[in-house]
Amino acid sequence: MQPQDKIAGKIVVASQHYPPDPSTTAAIMAEIACRLVTERDVVVLSGSPGALPDSQTGPGKPRVITVKNRMAGKAALVRRGLSELLFVLRIFIALLRQLRRGDVVLTVTAPFMLPYVVAAAAWLKGARSALILHDLFPDVLVMAGLLKPHSIVTGAMRAANGLMFRALNAVITIGRDAEAPLLGYSGMTRSKIRFIPNWATLVPAARPVTSDNPYRAGLTERFIVGLSGNLGFTHDPDIVFEAARLLRDEPDIGFLLSGWGIGFERLKQLQAEANLPNIVFVARVEDAELEAFLAAADLWIIPYRKDVAGVSVPSRFYNVLAVGRPVVLVSEPEAEAALTVVESGLGWVVTPGRADQLAEAIRAASRSDDDAMAGRAVKAAARFDRSVAMNAYAGVIDELLRNPVLSEQR
Repeated sequence: MQPQDKIAGKIVVASQHYPPDPSTTAAIMAEIACRLVTERDVVVLSGSPGALPDSQTGPGKPRVITVKNRMAGKAALVRRGLSELLFVLRIFIALLRQLRRGDVVLTVTAPFMLPYVVAAAAWLKGARSALILHDLFPDVLVMAGLLKPHSIVTGAMRAANGLMFRALNAVITIGRDAEAPLLGYSGMTRSKIRFIPNWATLVPAARPVTSDNPYRAGLTERFIVGLSGNLGFTHDPDIVFEAARLLRDEPDIGFLLSGWGIGFERLKQLQAEANLPNIVFVARVEDAELEAFLAAADLWIIPYRKDVAGVSVPSRFYNVLAVGRPVVLVSEPEAEAALTVVESGLGWVVTPGRADQLAEAIRAASRSDDDAMAGRAVKAAARFDRSVAMNAYAGVIDELLRNPVLSEQR
């Protein structure tokens, strides 16, 4: 037995999303839990009901405790808020039962109230706490127009953040752009921050565009622009639709759209009214078909609203790169994904709200003869490797088990 195996303390993973939930967050948390259990005892407090898939059961897997949870749709804001409040209260009680002094609890920002109760429970029980920062609240809600920047609610959430960040032992960011807003809180120190980007779930290799791809069946355009995944409050569906409208007379350019969330409902509403000839919707694509779907388009759009920098990072970005496709990213240039696009020559970055710029970028992509872009995308995706990320998570947790105060990275 190695010396590190003798360190007391277990790991508790607290997440609303966990298999069998099909979300990206569920997949990420399951990957992390399964990596951590190879070295430590791991207990998962999951808010996702249903039978675990075979890949999550059996010897050598985390022990999963399902916490009662009823997830309402994102459009039902009041009902969803009440459901999430009840869920985090149940998680808080479960943590008080599970945590012991010296344990480490790992959580994520979904729902946004979850990190507050995790930090509080860890503090009360003498445990260490780490937060994976997928979205920074209340900034996400301000960005989406759901809160005013200087409202009482926004101020109260920022005050609560200050207490939470002071109590947390580690904050794991998935974007370099998150450090600056985090350090604006008095409770945060640079030593608490660890940057671990997400990873591609597909093997990085350029996939050619082929006529027999089932998702290109019936499409007459030469150049296909894709949009995939969840479109939530931080995304801008209107800019995609307006760009398609501006390009409706371009016979070579078509749009292939598949996803879910309030943004996709908006896109379907706009299309029902306008019936643009260059837009095709397909049903939500399951993970088993994701590779074929991503390979069906020549270019992928990731459309954010303004002020995304430091607030959110698109997980879908890495799989798009893995199949060797360029990207048009709608965001500020200092956002994490935009930095990667520009640094590695992976596509185009356009200003939020500027559908004319998006349309022009799509035109430029359709005329581009830069065949090397596919290779650059695959090479970039290879840097975002699952095993590298898993080892980094294991390293942070091991460090917290040894010492509640992380050393500053240089």
